[in-house]
Amino acid sequence: NMQYTKAALITSDSELQQVLIASLSELGYTGFEEADNALIAYIPFDEFDSEQLDEVANYHKLSVTIEDIKDQNWNAAWESNFEHVLVEDFCLVRADFHNIKVNVPHEIVITPKMSFGTGHHATTQLMMQGMKDIDFTSASVFDFGTGTGILAILAQKLGAKNVLAIDNDEWSYENATENIEKNSAENVTIIKGSIEDIDSESRFNVILANINRNILVTYMKQLVALTAEGGTVLMSGLLTDDELLVKNEAIEEGLEYIETKKLNNWITIKLKKP
Repeated sequence: NMQYTKAALITSDSELQQVLIASLSELGYTGFEEADNALIAYIPFDEFDSEQLDEVANYHKLSVTIEDIKDQNWNAAWESNFEHVLVEDFCLVRADFHNIKVNVPHEIVITPKMSFGTGHHATTQLMMQGMKDIDFTSASVFDFGTGTGILAILAQKLGAKNVLAIDNDEWSYENATENIEKNSAENVTIIKGSIEDIDSESRFNVILANINRNILVTYMKQLVALTAEGGTVLMSGLLTDDELLVKNEAIEEGLEYIETKKLNNWITIKLKKP
């Protein structure tokens, strides 16, 4: 079993916790719990870098505690605390052990594991809300940084013809594969890798990119190139402070700005390719 390092940064400031999630997810942390008095973050044991963590903690003048935990204990704990998520009157995300009856058009059943994107985080909810207003009928979709795969699964449920999902994290890849099978999402293909592994001739009607500011800015040119004419790009993993930088970068590469939506200091930016 994989081992994880659990870091708790001591703060009860929920806005600061959001900022810490953004910083730590860029350093490879893949699971987060927002507790009353701390942000708890998880990273694979062999990827843990104490200097990087100290740098983040010192910058915000926070104390931090570290603990190594085994994968199986973590999964049991995660499952026992996992709650269903209802995104407006649109989509229910639940675990396979939940017995919940809610009358919504779409339901996604996932195996709760330590992956980013279970529907609990504001950015995942924002992305799902944003997807409600996009026409997926017969669309070709690219889900960049798929995490648990739920956005890719939802895209198929909304009528996408085919969905290509990628993630460079082994844990996310395995979890997404399991969730795609569980939801019988036959038109979803998942690959472990990066945007460089996508055929540069490919064109997608919709691109979903819930990652982080640095990756979006770094790969903006490739994302725009992969977008079909008239296609839509929905981006998140962004804090309100990131809006101007990411928006300007996208416009510079040839996208047209449509709108920004906000939830708990997080945002989604929706753009179109002329």
